[in-house]
Amino acid sequence: MQLPSESVRGRRVPMSEINVTPFVDVMLVLLIIFMVTAPLLASGVPVQLPESRAGALDQESEPTQIAIDESGQIFVDDIAVTDLELASTFAAIAEQPAGPEGHAVFLRADTRLDYGRVMLVMGELNRAGLNRISLLTTAPGESSVPDAAESTDDDAPQADDVELLDPADVEPI
Repeated sequence: MQLPSESVRGRRVPMSEINVTPFVDVMLVLLIIFMVTAPLLASGVPVQLPESRAGALDQESEPTQIAIDESGQIFVDDIAVTDLELASTFAAIAEQPAGPEGHAVFLRADTRLDYGRVMLVMGELNRAGLNRISLLTTAPGESSVPDAAESTDDDAPQADDVELLDPADVEPI
């Protein structure tokens, strides 16, 4: 039996094997990169969303995400905003170029939050001209925060246990 590197009648026989070591190295590096970056892509403010039977919304452009947590703190695209900064922040968003249907805004508010706090934000959005507002909810039976028995700090939701909705899963009201 001859090895592939041995010559046959003065000629070398070509190797019919593929060296997969570089391929495996590249795949492992890509796997590590995706494992490190995947948790960074799922960020958000943990809020307990109310339930709704509304269907999913087809969404093409990235909407502005507004969240109001249980304490009433307002976040615009995961950045904390004070009540005094709301008008200027929403005006800056309204001035940015938008698609033919205008700016889409997703509003997430904690269930335990005062209704007036949500209406304050919706009023400021309306005043800035941002009228395509979608109120995000969870499906019946789903919980966006852990049960009271699992919670460790006065029923505060833990970031690992909060399920964020995909923008394609909501529809405007």
